Amino acid sequence: MKIEELIAAARGEVEVDLLLEGADLVNTLSGEVYRSDVAIYDGTVVGFDSPSAKETLDLSGKVLAPGFIDGHVHLESSMVTVPEYARAVVPRGTTAVVADPHEIANVLGAEGIRYVLDSAKLSPLSVYLMLPSCVPATHLETSGASLDADALSDLMGAEGVLGIGEVMNYPGVLFRDPAVIAKIGLAGRRRFDGSRPRIDGHCPLLSGRDLAAYVSAGIESDHESTTVEEGVEKLRLGMRIMIREGTAARNLDDLLPLVTQANSRRFLFVSDDRHPSDILREGHIDSMVRRAVGAGLDPIVAIQIASLNAAEYFDLRELGAIAPGRRADIVVLDGLEELSVQQVLKGGVVVAEGGRLLVPIERAPRPRSSSMKVGKIGPGSFDIKAEGDLARAIGVIPDQIITRSFIARPKVEGGRVVADPDRDLLVMAVVERHRGMGNVGLGLVNGFGLLRGAIASSVSHDSHNIAAVGVSSADIFRAISAVKEMEGGLVVVDEGDVVASLPLPIAGLLSDRSMEEVVARIDAVTEAAKALGSTLQDPFMTLSFLCLPVIPELKLTDRGLVDVNRFEFLPLFVGDGEEA
Repeated sequence: MKIEELIAAARGEVEVDLLLEGADLVNTLSGEVYRSDVAIYDGTVVGFDSPSAKETLDLSGKVLAPGFIDGHVHLESSMVTVPEYARAVVPRGTTAVVADPHEIANVLGAEGIRYVLDSAKLSPLSVYLMLPSCVPATHLETSGASLDADALSDLMGAEGVLGIGEVMNYPGVLFRDPAVIAKIGLAGRRRFDGSRPRIDGHCPLLSGRDLAAYVSAGIESDHESTTVEEGVEKLRLGMRIMIREGTAARNLDDLLPLVTQANSRRFLFVSDDRHPSDILREGHIDSMVRRAVGAGLDPIVAIQIASLNAAEYFDLRELGAIAPGRRADIVVLDGLEELSVQQVLKGGVVVAEGGRLLVPIERAPRPRSSSMKVGKIGPGSFDIKAEGDLARAIGVIPDQIITRSFIARPKVEGGRVVADPDRDLLVMAVVERHRGMGNVGLGLVNGFGLLRGAIASSVSHDSHNIAAVGVSSADIFRAISAVKEMEGGLVVVDEGDVVASLPLPIAGLLSDRSMEEVVARIDAVTEAAKALGSTLQDPFMTLSFLCLPVIPELKLTDRGLVDVNRFEFLPLFVGDGEEA
């Protein structure tokens, strides 16, 4: 399309493609709501009236808002492909997301990042990427890839890449780790459209001089604030505050009091990690807008946070407003009270109505590389030789991803430590699945409540090795073997039989089925785990975070037990005079 054609369409010299009539317009630029038509030509808004249109759409009584933007999301948490994710969120008003493909990159490296970019082309959802800065997340686990600054440099110029994703390794920033500094330095380059790349942050509870140093490195946002006090300090230092409402971490209610008319342009709405069941049952960014307004936030401000703020932060100049020269990504709402999404336009085309996607999506092809390369293991691989009377154990804290570390006297039979379901002290295993190295980390865990059987999953943050918890070595082996046979997934085993499963054959993280089917399978494996005695609301989510060696206190990786506070390995058994 030539600029001359847009100018002619805006001046009424040529017929526009579509004229939206009769609705009220939320102008995120001026902060007003007023009655206005909208003229669209070749997918672009060209003005607010036109003498002639090929098609008109009567939207009397409705409200028009710019398409919603999720400013920080890990798409892998939905457990579905990008096109299937789009089928779920676009009808809810989300027309663009800024994704950090951290999870799939830890499995497949650059191939996983390119897979997300390629898959995004198969759906009516604009997907922009922030390149993951922590692959692997730590040296305490085995991941499927390692992306240094040189590897990221090759991807920085790709269309759709906006910058460097959340810099979780804030100690690496503060102590000037050369590898971390080199990745941050990539943001000094101009990206594909000439704008400057952004650097997203991840710095929970960082404060004072350390926070100032972190921001001085050029890091401009954070999605880990949980209190008004924490948010205020970061705002004062120039950071954009991403208000997160995910599944495991929900901060909307706590942070909304921080938003005022004076500072509201410094906030974004993000989902970070939202499970598919929550997307289908609660919604996406639209649910955050509704809840924010219900809590007393001005609807115009809420819509600005959901659209314009993210567009301006990421320099997405075509998005965030309904105005001449902007892409016609538009949400049709029933009003500013219920804020229910009625229709969604993408590039001037109605792509969703009544909660359903109207345009076909293509099935994303699977990556070529196998993500399930498990070394030789057998039932004996999960036997723990008793090497003392006392052992360290991981204590699950319900509804939290942090754990406690404690010392227990394990049950011993025939010189081997065995699970003790009467005391809820079970065996946990983590099996390396990226390089066939045969690593098996073994430990003890309290808090799952299983009375028999085992559960296993290839979703285990951040390196996504196969994690399992069970009552017997035989069932643990059977569950891990089943995960391997499915090329990844979630499994529940009872006395040797697989009683429920969710295959995740794409990188061991994603299904190629519909989100509805995935949710049904998640419900089935959850209920099956509870039938074995689990007392946790979501045992598989809990299991997935027991392998994350950056969240205190004690975690297990394929390389062994990790004292997160000290960032070092610990032996399972406690020696004389040792502490937990």
